[in-house]
Amino acid sequence: MNAKPDVRLPAVSVIMPVLNEERHLRGAVQAILAQEYAGEMEVVIALGPSTDRTDEIAAELVAEDPRVHTVPNPTGRTPAALNAAIKASRHPVVVRVDGHGMLSPDYITTAVRLLEETGAQNVGGLMHAEGENDWEHAVAAAMTSKIGVGNAAFHTGGEAAPAETVYLGVFRREALERQGGYNEEFIRAQDWELNFRIREAGGLIWFSPELKVSYRPRPSVRALARQYKDYGRWRHVVARYHSGSINLRYLAPPTAVCAIAAGVVAGVVLTPWGFVIPGGYLAAIAAGSVPAGKGLPLKARLQIPLALATMHMSWGWGFLTSPKALAKKVIESRRPAVLSSH
Repeated sequence: MNAKPDVRLPAVSVIMPVLNEERHLRGAVQAILAQEYAGEMEVVIALGPSTDRTDEIAAELVAEDPRVHTVPNPTGRTPAALNAAIKASRHPVVVRVDGHGMLSPDYITTAVRLLEETGAQNVGGLMHAEGENDWEHAVAAAMTSKIGVGNAAFHTGGEAAPAETVYLGVFRREALERQGGYNEEFIRAQDWELNFRIREAGGLIWFSPELKVSYRPRPSVRALARQYKDYGRWRHVVARYHSGSINLRYLAPPTAVCAIAAGVVAGVVLTPWGFVIPGGYLAAIAAGSVPAGKGLPLKARLQIPLALATMHMSWGWGFLTSPKALAKKVIESRRPAVLSSH
């Protein structure tokens, strides 16, 4: 901890929405407090209604370091947590971190420099998925491969450049306040939706591979399927709310679900040739898992096709079954929460 922060550097508020994060919370906060950043810094943890030891660990962290504070988030919803933490924070640069995300040591220093160099309203980098067992290693490989997530730079890497969205993000507070913060109706995809509004208002979103946050994948097939179903479901809400915001990458999973279902039906009812479509898909993900699993243990490599299929099919199914009522509710709400200025 810096006894005397460098006043020439902008002060930074790190905001963290948490719910049932006893496994990773302490490590995530310690990675923030250990940042190689000479400026003033605070950490605001928004506490949802956890059923594990998250609140107890958060209280310990507050007692151990005066830079750490907490704020309640009774809804448990991520966008509400983020807005509550933004309101309770006070500094001109706002860094979003999740309770299971680990910042690289120079993350904040690099992000502040990039904000200055690019003039961006939000900068972000790589979602560096890292597993702790064979299944998580398989999911991490799937999440960082083009066959798994397409050409999303914050998953697969790439050159520094303007982007549609970035992972988590480091914002100028003025951009958040101008947009009224996160739209609390978006249970998922709130990052993409906020970045879309920032871009529509003329702001720049900047991706840089210099920024890296370690991410812990979901620990089971069921949890991964639920995560990606929610992603697809809420990405369709964004598409309905912001017309023209969809592209071919987002249409690939629902198209695959429809094609595979049609192939299976055709194979059963009409001709065995129908099975060529699902068979071709399985062959493609099996082939794509080979380079994705390079360097991993055999047990992890063998699970990559299952991780890929779970991600694709769950996202596509969520997109296809996303009810119009969700978008209608969001459209009727129109505006995100209003944030008070500091």
